[in-house]
Amino acid sequence: MDATSRESYAPALARLNELAEAEGSALAAAGDELLAVAELLGREPRLRRALADPARSGPERVGLLDSLLAGKVSDRALELLRILVEGRWSSGADLLDAVERLGVQALLASAQAAGELAEVEDELFRFGQVVDSNLELAAALGASTVPPAQRAELAKMLLEGKARPVTIRLVVAALHGFGGRKFSAALRAIVELAAYRRERNIAYVTAAAPLTEAEQARLAARLSEIYGRPVEVKVTVAPEVLGGVSVRIGHDLYDGTVRRRLAETRAALAVTK
Repeated sequence: MDATSRESYAPALARLNELAEAEGSALAAAGDELLAVAELLGREPRLRRALADPARSGPERVGLLDSLLAGKVSDRALELLRILVEGRWSSGADLLDAVERLGVQALLASAQAAGELAEVEDELFRFGQVVDSNLELAAALGASTVPPAQRAELAKMLLEGKARPVTIRLVVAALHGFGGRKFSAALRAIVELAAYRRERNIAYVTAAAPLTEAEQARLAARLSEIYGRPVEVKVTVAPEVLGGVSVRIGHDLYDGTVRRRLAETRAALAVTK
């Protein structure tokens, strides 16, 4: 989203946060409805263009929205959609992204109200690790030629009874290509939204061997000092890095792995030949 679209998204998110304080876990249903509307907008490019059309006034766009959805979604979901549609959007694609993002935020807010957001965040991250470590599973869940609904059934079968219902709903949102991303990237984006909602940054750490709890705590404390905000460490074990660790926070990458140092040594030797 560009600056104009972000300005239109902000009031809807602010209203969602107000509702979260009063209604909390009840927002899960509204989140499901928002994500269903996002799927509709994804299938209907003419509709999303019409709802974002700058040539129409805000009330005109809201009227169109009401004619389509009044009585078909809850009052809470419709209220949030009205706030979005009344804003100015650079494109229909930005409006689609906003509806989808707000749906995910509603699900995260419901988990937070239930005191389960940290656990949901961890379940999402661990499921991503399981998928990334299994080539067949990654191919099955990431196959763009297979309808998202079909891949969602596989994910539900794997997670049923092992993860919270909100976690499963968020995995399904990732399978539908949250933010136009592929599955693994979509899942990471949702994990980061969960962390941000808890006022934390995430550090993705790759190490050759598991870190002890004390090592993770020291690393988290040092990173929190650097970034001026609590940092949560998510560790992936990858023996192929040989030793050391790499740390990624947002766009920042600190690579102190043996594999990286060996690669730099090889590159330097190649230059001197």
